[in-house]
Amino acid sequence: MTMLAGKRVAVIGMAPERPLPRYLASMGATITTDPGSLEDLAAVDFLVDGAGLPALEAQTGWSREQITSVNPALVHVSVSPFGSYGPGAGLQGSELVASAMSGTLRLTGDPDRPPVKEALDACTFHAEMVAAAGTMAAHVERTRSGSGQHVDISIQEVAFNRNVSSILAWQFDQRKLTRSGGALSYNKVSVRCIWALKDGWCFHSLMTGRFGAPANQALSDWMDEVGIHNPMQEVDWLAYNRSTLPLETRQLWEAAMAEFFLTRTRHEIATDGHARGLNACVINEPGDVLDDKHLQARDFWQSSGNLKVPGRFARLTLGKETAPHSLAEGNRPGPLSGVRVLDFSWALVGSVTTKTLGDLGAEVIKVESRTRPCLSRLDVQVSASSTGNFDDKPWFAHLNSSKRSLSLDMKKPEAREILDPLIEWADIVVENFSPGTMAKLGLDYDSLVARNPSIIMVSGSVYGQTGPLSQEWGVDGTGGALSGRTFLTGWPDRDPVIPGSVPYGDVIVPFVMVATASAALARRQANGQGAHIDASMYEICVQQMHDAIAAAQTGNPPKRMGNDDPHCIGRVCGRPPARIAGSPSVCVTKTSGRNCLPWPAMKISVPGPRSRMNMPSWKFCSSRALLPAWCRISRMLSAMPCSLSGAP
Repeated sequence: MTMLAGKRVAVIGMAPERPLPRYLASMGATITTDPGSLEDLAAVDFLVDGAGLPALEAQTGWSREQITSVNPALVHVSVSPFGSYGPGAGLQGSELVASAMSGTLRLTGDPDRPPVKEALDACTFHAEMVAAAGTMAAHVERTRSGSGQHVDISIQEVAFNRNVSSILAWQFDQRKLTRSGGALSYNKVSVRCIWALKDGWCFHSLMTGRFGAPANQALSDWMDEVGIHNPMQEVDWLAYNRSTLPLETRQLWEAAMAEFFLTRTRHEIATDGHARGLNACVINEPGDVLDDKHLQARDFWQSSGNLKVPGRFARLTLGKETAPHSLAEGNRPGPLSGVRVLDFSWALVGSVTTKTLGDLGAEVIKVESRTRPCLSRLDVQVSASSTGNFDDKPWFAHLNSSKRSLSLDMKKPEAREILDPLIEWADIVVENFSPGTMAKLGLDYDSLVARNPSIIMVSGSVYGQTGPLSQEWGVDGTGGALSGRTFLTGWPDRDPVIPGSVPYGDVIVPFVMVATASAALARRQANGQGAHIDASMYEICVQQMHDAIAAAQTGNPPKRMGNDDPHCIGRVCGRPPARIAGSPSVCVTKTSGRNCLPWPAMKISVPGPRSRMNMPSWKFCSSRALLPAWCRISRMLSAMPCSLSGAP
C-alpha cells in the first residue's frame, strides 16, 4: 500500500512490531528506530514515542519545544499508559494496569471469580489504532498548513471510552454493570453468546428484529430437526427484542440452546450452521486462523522470516488520478475542518467512524431510514428509554454527536434528487451495510465515482467486501471468535469469556477506517486520486492477535492464561527507575529499555512484608521457557495495591 510511500517514521521507546508502527509500515512508510540525535528528527515526517513527553524528555533530554524547533512540520504521537499531561503523566503501567484503571477489567470474566484481562494487548492495540487516526488527521492538516502537531494518547482514556454502557447505566439509573462471563450485556439484560460444543466452543447470539429474524428462525428449525426440546417454536422473530424479553423466558430458551449446542461439533457449526444462515461461528484458536481460506482468498498474509504474519490493516482500491483536489474551508475546529462526509452508517462500526471524523472537525451528514432503523435506536438499555420510540435512546445520541441528519427511503427514485447533490458535495462516503447492499441501492463505489471521480468510500464489514465469506453477516463478537481473541480470554480451567458490556471489534475497526480515510485525503490533495477502503473486522482482530499467531507457528500454541502475562514486565519497566501506577512503593529496575536484552539482577520491591527478590540474568523475549518464573512474579505483582475502576 502506497498511501505513505516516501514518509519516514522514527520510533522511540516502542518496538517496531507494536501495532502503530506496523500500521504505518503497512501504509508504505519507512520505519526507523532510536534516532541518534535531536537533529536527526529534521529528516523524518512522523515521530512515535511509547512513553509520553515527561518520560521521553527524561530518557533523551529532548523537550517538546526542542523537537518543534528542529522540525516544525513533524507530526509527533505519544502513546503511554496515562498520557503526557496530568497527575498520571510519566507513571508506568502494564496492559493489566491500563485495563484495571479504565474500568474494562472489572467487566470481563465470570461473576464468581476475579476479573480477567482480555487476550494479549487489547487496550494497547485499541489505543494505538486511535493514535493512528489522530496521526493521519494531523497529517491531513499538515498538507494544508505545513504545521506539525503533537498527538497524545492515554491508553487508560481510550480503554475507558469502551465503557459507554456503564456510563449510561450509572447516569440514568445509578446501576453498576457486572461481569457476565460468556454473555453480552445490554445494560438491563445479558444475552449468552459463548456455547460449549462437543469439541470446543462457538459464538452465537439471538439478534433483534429484522436484522436477526432469519438467523434466529434457522436455529429454531435446526433444534426441531435434531429433536431438542424447543421453547422457541412459536416465536415471532420480527417482534423479538433482546433487551425486553422477560428473564424467565430467556433462561428457558438459553437452557434449550445449551443442550442443542452440546450435540454439535465445530465442523457442523462451520458447515451446516453456515449453510443454514445461523448467526454462529466457531471460536478459533490463533493457529486455526493460518489455514482460513477466506483470509487466503483476500491475500491477507505476508511473510516475516519463516513465519506467516498479518499484512495490511485495510484493503485499498485506488481510483484514477485527476487534478489536485484541495479541501474546502471549514468553520468547525479540528484537523479535518472542511472535510465533508456523507454517512450511511448504522450500529456501532460506521457510527463511531463518522462520529470520530466529526469530532476531528469534519462536516457529517447522516442518512437514515425509518424502515430500517439503527440498532442503537432499538435497544432499551436504560429506564428513560422505551420500546417503539426511536428517539429516546442515549446510545444513539452518543454515537451521533458532531453530525447533522436526514431521513430518506433510499428505495424510492425520488430519494436520488436529494442524494445525488450530496454525493457530489462529499469528500468521503462511509457505510457499514452487508457487502452488496450499496450496489443494490445504486451507491457502490463505481456508481459514486461516476458522479464524483475523486470520492473516497470507506466500507466496514465483518469479513470484508470480497472473499468466500463476504456475504455472511456477524456482530461485534464474530471477529474476536474467529481470530482467536475470544479463545485466549479467560481462565485456563474455564470456558472462554468476553468483555460483555465493553465492545471490542466494533470500536477498533472505526479508527482504522478513520486513519486510512485520512491518509487517502492527504494523498488526494496532491493527485486528486480517490479510493475505496475495505475494512474487515475479522482481519483487524487478527492483527491484534499478531504475537499469538506467530507463537502458534513456533511449536508453542498459546492458551488461556487468566491474568498471567509474559510481556507484562517489559511493559511495566520501560525505563529505570519506574514508578508503577497505583503502587508508589513498588519499584522495578533493569538495565535497558530494549525488548530482548539481558536483565541482570532485577529487583522487585513489594509492599506489605518488605521482601526483595533478586532474579538471575535472563533474556526477556517471547520464549515460553520463561513463563513459569514469570507467572510466579505475576501472581505476586497482582497482589499489589492498584485501583480497579468500577463506577463511572
